[in-house]
Amino acid sequence: MNDDETRRRFERMALQHLDAAYNLARWLTRNEHDAQDVVQEAWLRAAHYFGGFRGEQFRPWWLTIVRHTCYGWLKDNRPAELVAPAGDDAEATEGVAPSSDEPHEAAVRNADRAQINHAIAALPIDYREVLVLRELEDLPYKDIARIADIPIGTVMSRLSRARGLLREALRPDARPALRAVPMSQRGAKR
Repeated sequence: MNDDETRRRFERMALQHLDAAYNLARWLTRNEHDAQDVVQEAWLRAAHYFGGFRGEQFRPWWLTIVRHTCYGWLKDNRPAELVAPAGDDAEATEGVAPSSDEPHEAAVRNADRAQINHAIAALPIDYREVLVLRELEDLPYKDIARIADIPIGTVMSRLSRARGLLREALRPDARPALRAVPMSQRGAKR
């Protein structure tokens, strides 16, 4: 295969999973614009290393590169987030689709969705990552383990813990199980 054919093959495969890459990056960075930057950088990296791709499943390979790029970006730009629980970002609630339902029903559904998004965004990054890959991207445990470079048992444990924290955070009488740190305070701690 020549370089043009290889590039076209990579683009065909990567474009099929571009939404998943962006979704993972957005949940890890918790910012739409940062996610776009990360995915663009991951695209360039993946295109560069595509020659080493040996025909195994493309989606986990591509999402592994996106994940590594996200963690590198977070290390350089927001190192405290790799240690501390996630914060309270407005971006986590953006992108809620409008509905043709009655206004009251749409408002209730959007409030529920915003509460769920906030609870997911407040999870520590290790839990948020496996939850997004399993519940939003519908990946099997084996692929999540491969992407996150952890044993399957750790995937199951983190997923169980993430689900438990979400359940706790979404209880009607729940006090915040995770403390959200406003963006203004996070920037001061760098």
